[in-house]
Amino acid sequence: MLRVGTVVMGVGDMRRASKFWREALGYVPRDGELEPDDDFIVLVPAGGRGTALALGASESPVQEHPRVHLDLYVDGAAEQAAEVERLVSLGAERVDWDLYPESPDFVVLADTEGNIFCVVDKSHQEERAADPEVHPRAGPLEALRCLNPRSSE
Repeated sequence: MLRVGTVVMGVGDMRRASKFWREALGYVPRDGELEPDDDFIVLVPAGGRGTALALGASESPVQEHPRVHLDLYVDGAAEQAAEVERLVSLGAERVDWDLYPESPDFVVLADTEGNIFCVVDKSHQEERAADPEVHPRAGPLEALRCLNPRSSE
């Protein structure tokens, strides 16, 4: 059976992106430190378990509303706020997102290369899922619809 092994992201500045994601996620290089001419690196969880993140040199432009993005989960609103501030201090930028729903469970950020990602408060989603009459769109697809407005067509 197939399974996701590695998520690959294009980056313009390999060293800057590697530093950001290593600090953001607590990941380490799978195959050793970057060499000056490296155009690809695989980062893995320091504890050994979890999805790998690979960074590859790319000249492709960043998409305003990307078709693929990372969702990083936290367990509550306070943790979400703290993580967003920590990620911003590492070089992420808040995105002036034009597709937030009325009561979002996620915050949209961009990494040092402009790649969009979200910090998702899982407790918010669980609260909303408990009352589908009040929040009929609760669930993981809501974030997808917000990041890709054509997904609800």
